[in-house]
Parts: sequence; C-alpha cells; structure tokens
Amino acid sequence: MTDATINISTANFRPGTSDAEIEAAAAKAAVNRRRTVLFWRLGILIAFLGSWELAGHMGWIDPFFYAMPSTIAGRLYEWMTEGTSEGPLWYHLYVTMEESVLGFVTGSVAGIIIGVALGRNRMAADIFSIYIKLINSIPRVVLAPIFIMILGLGLASKVALAFVMVFFVVFHNAFQGVREADRAMIANARILGASDWQLTRSVIVPSAMSWIFASLHVSFGFAIIGAIVGEFVGSRFGIGLLINIAKGSFDAAGMYAAIVIVMVVALGAEYLMTLVENRLAKWRPQPLHETQ
Repeated sequence: MTDATINISTANFRPGTSDAEIEAAAAKAAVNRRRTVLFWRLGILIAFLGSWELAGHMGWIDPFFYAMPSTIAGRLYEWMTEGTSEGPLWYHLYVTMEESVLGFVTGSVAGIIIGVALGRNRMAADIFSIYIKLINSIPRVVLAPIFIMILGLGLASKVALAFVMVFFVVFHNAFQGVREADRAMIANARILGASDWQLTRSVIVPSAMSWIFASLHVSFGFAIIGAIVGEFVGSRFGIGLLINIAKGSFDAAGMYAAIVIVMVVALGAEYLMTLVENRLAKWRPQPLHETQ
C-alpha cells in the first residue's frame, strides 16, 4: 500500500463510495504529492544557484575561488562543444565510467558472494573477520599510489581502487542481511526438507535483498570516487585528470564543472539502480513516503 493510499484511507468518504473512486482519489493524491516534491526540489535549486550568482556579482564571495554558476555553465558548454585541453570531454567521461562500472560490478559481485558465504558460515566468519577488519582499516587514498605503482597508470589501477571502495560496503550489508534473516522462515524451510543451497537461494538471499540494494545505492558513488581519486593521483585520461589540471591552473570553473558532471552521472546511476531494485523486488511492500 502506498503512502498516497494510506493518506486517502484516513479521509472521509460518503457511504457507498466505490473502490474505483477511492483508487482514483489515491492516484490523484500521489500525482499531487510528486508535483509538490518536484516544485520544492526545483525551487531550492533555483534559490541556491541564484543566491550563489548574486553573491558573486555583489562581491560577497570571490569569483576566483567560487566560480559563479553562469561561469561553470559556460565551461561545461565549452567542454561539450569544443572539448577540453586534454581532448574530448566525452572520452574522459567514458574512461571514468568504464573504470567505475567495472569496479562497481566486480566489487558488488565479490561483496555479495563473500558476504553471503561468511554470513552462512559462522566458523569461517570468525576466522576471516580479523583480516577483513585490518584491510578495511586502510585509508583508501593510501591505496591509490600503491595500485598505480603496481598496476600502472592505465585502467587496472583505477578499477582496483573502485573495487576496494565498493567491496566492503556491499560485503558488510550482505553479511548483516544474511545474519538478520527471519529465523522462523528458515526453520520452516528446513522442516519442509530444504537443502542448504535451496535455503540460501530461496530464503536467505531474498531476505537480504533489502540490505544488499541499500548498499548498491551508495556503492556506485563510491566506485566513481575510487576511479576519480585514482585518476587524480596519476592517469592519462578521465574526469579526475581534468580536476587535477584545473586545480593546478587555479581554474575554479573547471573544477566545479567536473564536479557537476560527476554528480549528474551519480544521480543517473541512482535512478537506474532504483528501477532495477523495483523490478527485482516487486514482492516487497512499497516504503512509506517513497519519492523518485
């Protein structure tokens, strides 16, 4: 049941109101709510950018360090139409996305498999937990130069860093999701004769899906961070390289433009992840006050 239906259910309907009328009212309430949310989202964004632009024109902030939105938009347009000083923007974006997607996919798969495996095997979890904690305690930024030194300036070092950024987030959620599986449901499945594999596939993993998808929503952002940090430390292409060059030339507009690109890409990935989650978890009740 959606929050719109819940809100409608508390309203006063005349006796004899049909189910179709109630559903229509619920649908209308949902549309109105989405419009209200969109209005406030756009309003806050416009107010923020307008205040930023005004502050720059009035001299309240230094445009040299805080490039105005109009300047950032101009730099984005220049990059998209004329390219950057290091080549076409689209190629740099492609390189960063390739590194991020590869790191995200490999890190997510490894995190889910190992998280579920250790979650199902308490002895193995007790043995390997100390090593996982030790590796997880290493600052990710420290790993960037190590990976570059070992794997070079190419694709592999950036994928490795993105993998590490993603793996531990997904692993911990998958592990905890398995541990939080409904014990009564597990007991019932065992009574019905389910094997360990059937239990894992049909009961435990579906039960942990909410935990796993919660980590996937944030882990792609971490994959992008890993790729960009690796590019920032040392690379020949990528958005991180553009940020590093802009930093070296005190080009605030260039740095902010690159950040805007990263935010838009991450937002698009979050939207796609939500679509995938909704398709794979249709059985799950829709959360209250969910807004796309």
